[in-house]
Amino acid sequence: MASTGHQDLVDGRQPLSRPLLDASEAAELLHVPRSTVYELVRSRGLPHVRIGERGLRFTRSGLEEWVASHTYGRP
Repeated sequence: MASTGHQDLVDGRQPLSRPLLDASEAAELLHVPRSTVYELVRSRGLPHVRIGERGLRFTRSGLEEWVASHTYGRP
C-alpha cells in the first residue's frame, strides 16, 4: 500500500496534529485566569487529558467544542 504522506488513522481518528495545551495556554485561549480553568475542569466538565496525577492538558478542538456547547443566545 502506498503512503499518502499522512499518518495512519488510529481507531478511525486522526492522531494529534497539534501539541496539547497546558493550563496557562488554555487560560490564555479562553481569556480567563488559570485558576478559572482549574475550576471549570472541576465544576463544568471542561474537556481535558490527565497526564499523571497532577498534569492537565487540553486540545484546542476540545476547548472550542466546549465553548460552542456553552454559548447561549444567538449563534
